[in-house]
Amino acid sequence: MSALKDRLRAELTTAMKARDSLRSSTIRMVLTAITNAEVAGSEARELSDEDVIAVLATESKKRREAAEAFDDGNRPELAQKERDEAAVIADFLPAQLGEDELRELVATAIEQTGAAGEGMKAMGRVMGVVTPQTKGRADGAQVAAEVRRQLTS
Repeated sequence: MSALKDRLRAELTTAMKARDSLRSSTIRMVLTAITNAEVAGSEARELSDEDVIAVLATESKKRREAAEAFDDGNRPELAQKERDEAAVIADFLPAQLGEDELRELVATAIEQTGAAGEGMKAMGRVMGVVTPQTKGRADGAQVAAEVRRQLTS
């Protein structure tokens, strides 16, 4: 079993004992998403830590997008609830990459692939190198934007 999934279950118990409703409901929701991912497809399987991190990243992204939508809809209380849930999920994700770290990773990948000067034709090659290094640590849209920026400049 995944060590991260075990940690989530232990944290759920702790949150329930502390009567922390936000934390316990958020962890329950994440565990449900993990279970759904395990039984999705043609046969059930146990998720690895990397798979659990991918589910956590997806759930975190959903919370960010929902918060933005609630802000646009002038519903600040619901937006804040989504941000609070995203903060709980972030406790279980690896440390996020800063802009400088991401810029450096992309520059290194462009150098490794020899894509400098090729423009957008090399985007797929560069993304293929960068994506595994940033999985769970940076939003894919951010990574793609940085790759695009460096390839066109």
